[in-house]
Amino acid sequence: MATAGAGQWDEMALVGRVARVHGLRGQVIVNPETDFPVERFQPGSQLFVSRQGVVEALTIATARFHQNRPVIAFAGIEDVERAAVLTGAELRVPVADLPILPDGVFYHHHLVGCQVVTGSGAAVGVVRAVEGGAGGHRLVVDSEGGDVLVPLAAAICTSIDVRAGRIVIEPPAGLLELNTKARAG
Repeated sequence: MATAGAGQWDEMALVGRVARVHGLRGQVIVNPETDFPVERFQPGSQLFVSRQGVVEALTIATARFHQNRPVIAFAGIEDVERAAVLTGAELRVPVADLPILPDGVFYHHHLVGCQVVTGSGAAVGVVRAVEGGAGGHRLVVDSEGGDVLVPLAAAICTSIDVRAGRIVIEPPAGLLELNTKARAG
């Protein structure tokens, strides 16, 4: 099992989280955090976990899918006790190992930290997270008044420039106010 420095952890992309142990032979169920779960969770693939500040490489020994979630076993982890330690762990990969995406498609980590402004130039806040799945995604924007949820849709997010760290939105009438009312609520 290879180890890496803790500084590298922050430079890696999240691809899943261990939900729980499955069975008696050290398998775990993973909640995928990738749009490419079948490609990512294959035998022989290497994933990284951070435990007590130490980044460790784990190699997938077996993988199958159950209800759209990977059920995987790692080489060297063959019992429930050793697998249980992984419950809740983030699974990451080096950013360099991610497939190149087509124009107009972005990884979540590219959007986090971007400034969000309206088309008229009004500051909304900074993207803190991206939530959602196959049904659609939304930006969680940290604003002065709290979180603002912005659907990640081309009609609303009219310009995304990750190099400049800027997202321009044209929010539908009431979207920004809806978030304010929900907080005041």
